[in-house]
Amino acid sequence: MLDPRLFRTDPDFVKEQLNRRSFNFNSESYVELEARRKDMQVKTQELQNERNSRSKAIGQAKAKGEDVQPLLNQVQHLGDELKAAETALAGIQTEMEALMEGIPNILDESVPDGKNEEFNLELCRWGDLPDFGFEPKDHVDLGAKLKGIDFELGAKIASSRFVVLNGPLARLQRAIIQLMLDTHTAEHGYSETYVPYLANADSMRGTGQLPKFAADLFKANDDPALYLIPTAEVPVTNMVRDVIVDARKLPLKFVCHSPCFRSEAGAYGRDVRGMIRQHQFEKVELVQIVKPEDSPKAHEELTNHAENILKKLNLPYRKMLLCAGDTGFSSAKTYDLEVWLPGQGAYREISSCSNFKDFQARRLQARWRNPETGKPELVHTLNGSGLAAGRTLIAVMENYQDAQGRIRIPDALLPYMGDLKVIE
Repeated sequence: MLDPRLFRTDPDFVKEQLNRRSFNFNSESYVELEARRKDMQVKTQELQNERNSRSKAIGQAKAKGEDVQPLLNQVQHLGDELKAAETALAGIQTEMEALMEGIPNILDESVPDGKNEEFNLELCRWGDLPDFGFEPKDHVDLGAKLKGIDFELGAKIASSRFVVLNGPLARLQRAIIQLMLDTHTAEHGYSETYVPYLANADSMRGTGQLPKFAADLFKANDDPALYLIPTAEVPVTNMVRDVIVDARKLPLKFVCHSPCFRSEAGAYGRDVRGMIRQHQFEKVELVQIVKPEDSPKAHEELTNHAENILKKLNLPYRKMLLCAGDTGFSSAKTYDLEVWLPGQGAYREISSCSNFKDFQARRLQARWRNPETGKPELVHTLNGSGLAAGRTLIAVMENYQDAQGRIRIPDALLPYMGDLKVIE
């Protein structure tokens, strides 16, 4: 959520910045709503002051033995007016909050303009593309040949866009996850955490999934409302909701492996082949909670940590800076890492690393106490995939295949695979 003061002091700036996202912010409606809120708040405060003054007069009259009934009648009338004013103010504030929750984050000034992914900026590439000397297969054909990926069984058990992994390929995904967790904890300084796979509405609202992306969520319960997490970002970031963090403990760095559940509303027809876009998938998530002045550096660091996994696995990738029109709702700036998939002959997203600045923290009321002022201030939150395990499995399969459809195990994963060096 954006700072309300920004809307009050410079609504034209907000409108200009949101136009970069092609988001139509009606500044005139906001100004009108804010004027109504301010007027009603003033009226409410005046009625409260008058009621307090009248109550004091009643007390003085009682002390003198005077008849206080006329004064009591006046206070009763004021009480009814005050209650009506407070109800009206609460309604306006609810209307204002709903408006604010639907407004995306202000973009960092370094984010390039552009309407969609075609305008994203490629920053660099790493690794050599494999030269097989044969036509490479995609993970679907490889998995079928190895009898390790079963989409029909996933559909039988659940529905389409679910999958069952069997045997060595299931172990390979587990090995990938273990490598990620070990690397991020031992080398990058993250603390591993385990979280619930269900989150309540307050948690979803705090990180920006609600109300805007309700259609993308799997709702598991109504009373209380509980949702399957779309990413570990939700429960991990909510660990600091309504918390004032000791400045000496910052930065907080968490790594969490979890399943992720997404309904993919509106995505039908895209990536329907294989495991690219599933309703359930595994991910290792990186989350950092930092001081505001440290978030640009932390964003580069977190992204480098995700890149390090790709380098350990010797998977070619490129780093993209997302343009204004492709940057997510809550993010101020996002880097996408796209891994090379020989079966598709294309780079595909495997990690998205974002700096949210204070956008999530304002919803979460996640703060730190600044020792220089002694006052609580909003933290900055960041997260990124370190990496998406299913897509990493796909990348390993396609980049390490041979002409017979066998999969060689990358050196970095051998310690997790026992004596197995080739899946055939």
